[in-house]
Amino acid sequence: MDEQLVIQTVDEGVATLQLNRPEARNALSDELRVALMGAVEACDANPDVGCIVIAGGDDYFAAGADIKALRDRDLVATLDSGRGRNLWQAVASCQTPIVAAVSGYALGGGFELALACDMIVASETAEFGTPEITLGIIPGGGGTQRLARVIGKQRAMEMVLTGKRINATEALAFGLVNQVVGKRDDWRAAAVELARVVARRAPVAVRMAKQAVLAAEETPLSAGLAHERRLFEIAMATEDRVEGMNAFIEKRRPQFKGR
Repeated sequence: MDEQLVIQTVDEGVATLQLNRPEARNALSDELRVALMGAVEACDANPDVGCIVIAGGDDYFAAGADIKALRDRDLVATLDSGRGRNLWQAVASCQTPIVAAVSGYALGGGFELALACDMIVASETAEFGTPEITLGIIPGGGGTQRLARVIGKQRAMEMVLTGKRINATEALAFGLVNQVVGKRDDWRAAAVELARVVARRAPVAVRMAKQAVLAAEETPLSAGLAHERRLFEIAMATEDRVEGMNAFIEKRRPQFKGR
């Protein structure tokens, strides 16, 4: 991982991955994508990490693709499935829950990065948008698919076809974000606190619960219910289930071991 592009800290079971390309408004160059993807994969493999926060800066979460680099990319390069271009899939398939901490602009690929995360905490200055149509292209990192599933076809159509941006208040009303934090400096802390709550839960159950919720987007109800039931039965066989129920009965905090 390139420390100049992604700054990683781990505290109380939460890994915070700070995008660090301020001179380019955190534009998602191939190098930044590779660095972030490697950091996400490393955190997912770390048993001490129970939740991940991906954060940008105060004024920009990520302003999208590197337009200068994108302008010079031909069809062959576009079709090339380079490692850095798989970032959104790596984030979406990460077994460890991920919270996006968004302040300022989350546009294009940056918006798609936030959408690929499991939860979003936004500052009151956050703006979300898919401006690709104004450049003569369309979203290519899952934006059309994930956005429509979250806010519905009509609203997604308006954003994608016009390039319209929405503010944090609208995003909260649309169900796009989990929280809007009013004070400028508190948005990152709120995201980390939400991640800490997740990290305190039983690790195996957390990963299975994430799988079950995501299945609702991709499977018919009957298949989703069957998948949920199988995951529930596996959770019932874990040591953490015994510890959690004993702790509840004994009125104490559970000590989960991840098994």
